[in-house]
Amino acid sequence: MICFTYPGQGSQKAGMGSAWVDHPSWELVAEASEAAGRDVGWLLLDADDDELRHTRNSQLATFIVSMIALDAVTRVGIETAGHAGHSLGEYSALVAAGVVDFFDGVRLVSERGEAMQVAAEEQDGTMAAVMGLDDDLVEQACDQADGDVWVANYNAPGQVVIAGAPSMVGAAGAIAQDLGAKRVLSLPVGGAFHTPFMASARDRLSKAVDKTEFRVPDHPVYANVDASAHTGAHEWIDLLSSQLTSPVRWRQSVHNMCDDGYTTFVELGPGAVLTGTVKRTAKECQPLKVNAPTDVDAVLEALAGPPVAAAGPLEGEALFATERLVVSPAAGVFQPTEDDFLGTGVPAGQLLGHVGDTEVHTPWAGVIMGFLAVDGERVTASQPIAWLRTN
Repeated sequence: MICFTYPGQGSQKAGMGSAWVDHPSWELVAEASEAAGRDVGWLLLDADDDELRHTRNSQLATFIVSMIALDAVTRVGIETAGHAGHSLGEYSALVAAGVVDFFDGVRLVSERGEAMQVAAEEQDGTMAAVMGLDDDLVEQACDQADGDVWVANYNAPGQVVIAGAPSMVGAAGAIAQDLGAKRVLSLPVGGAFHTPFMASARDRLSKAVDKTEFRVPDHPVYANVDASAHTGAHEWIDLLSSQLTSPVRWRQSVHNMCDDGYTTFVELGPGAVLTGTVKRTAKECQPLKVNAPTDVDAVLEALAGPPVAAAGPLEGEALFATERLVVSPAAGVFQPTEDDFLGTGVPAGQLLGHVGDTEVHTPWAGVIMGFLAVDGERVTASQPIAWLRTN
């Protein structure tokens, strides 16, 4: 089975939206700008690395790139059987699974970024990655430091992040090295995220969460707080609140997803941090990533190969590299052309019909194997219109 994963803060980089500007999925940027009340396109194209380090900027920018990547893979018919996001990425997972709609997702991420920025400015904190030490020994190092320092992220075997007051993080890091850690790396962040230092952000975010409508997900979503799959709607109110002050149990989540039958992990968004954690945590699984349009075809080709650690077709892996879905470029009523293309070859750019006044063209040459929308059907943007087998 395939699981879509979504990165968190720290994966961003300047100009990370440039590869997507000419892709149809870029239309989400205008919608996000309207929902957030700010120029999201500027964040993705023009903001420099220093500006993107600000939590209020990095979280929104990373979330939108994940949504663009999600839209891109959906347009070609790649499907998932589950979702999981790291920290901020949990919000991407919830939108992708249909638990929260896109507009509310933008609003929540914007509020989360602002709340965490303010909390970090109120309480001086930092984070550090402890490399090459077992989880229990990292916990022991924090306990022995005897101050405001805690485990914030269980990312992968031998890769744990601690956070808290700068002096205490330094003390715990020194103890961790005495206990056998290979390295302790300071992280360029402006706060002690996923610790009690974020209590004020949790209180502020809870007000926004309480105003949000939560729905049942289309597939299970694995939560950071307990590393478990959730298939309901309303439990996310408490899970999102707890997430800000609780450690991210990502390694445990990956183990649980593997135990539940997931064999392929597709990271959607900037960077490849989660791809790296899957390689370290579940060597028998296949990690893939999509952070640029060119990655979409690479994922399709990878999925067309032999399934990983399994025999026979897996849920979410039915689409092969020779198959594509033509999707609606807009919302409205679909009207096909008068020609019957079913079973016939068409060139790239062939007009298949209209959605309202907007033309629907196939981006690929191939054979039309079937129509997924009928004459007079009201469709949404990105809804599949036709199934095409490429030449």
